[in-house]
Formats: sequence, structure tokens, C-alpha cells
Amino acid sequence: MPVGGDAEREARAFFVDLLGFHEVPKPPELAKRGGVWFESDSVKLHIGVEADFRPARKAHPAFVVDGLDELLAKIQQAGFETDTTQPPLDGYKRAHIFDPFGNRIELMEATG
Repeated sequence: MPVGGDAEREARAFFVDLLGFHEVPKPPELAKRGGVWFESDSVKLHIGVEADFRPARKAHPAFVVDGLDELLAKIQQAGFETDTTQPPLDGYKRAHIFDPFGNRIELMEATG
């Protein structure tokens, strides 16, 4: 995420309020650098700060979710970009979403 502004607040609103992660404290020596850490079940997501930030539009994480259609509707209602044109992949329905900073994230839901 970019340096400054409301980036950490925006990350919290997106990853906690929309995607259901919870924030975990960073170790004090790392907290000085900025950024936020999130967890959900076995997923650990560390969002760092970059001075020369450019969104990751190609490389991306993929999260397996339940209720993909409902989650996409929630994300769209919040005003975030989604791409639902992704073909199914090995038993998964999938879509791409974009976080407040333009990074691509894949959401996958098992179909069988």
C-alpha cells in the first residue's frame, strides 16, 4: 500500500469489514515501518507500505471463500472493482476483486 494518507484505515475497512479478516498487532520493531497485518483461519496477510507503490495487477493471492456471490455483492455495494468474467478452474467458481490500492485478489468458491 502507499505511504501516508488514510491507507491503513482503508486497509482495515476493506480486509476486516468486507472480507472478514481480523487485525493482529505487528511486533513493535516492525510497527514503526507502517502497514497492517490480518488473519483469517489459517491465512496470514501482511500489507506493507512502499514509498514507490504500484498496485499488483497481475501477481495476486487467492482466497477460498464460502458465499462468493454474496461477498461479491457486498464488495460491489461498497464501491470496489470486481471482475466476474473468470472461467471456473478445477472445481472452483472464481472472481477477481481489487483492494483500495488497486491490488488484484482472487476469490474462489468450491463448486462440488
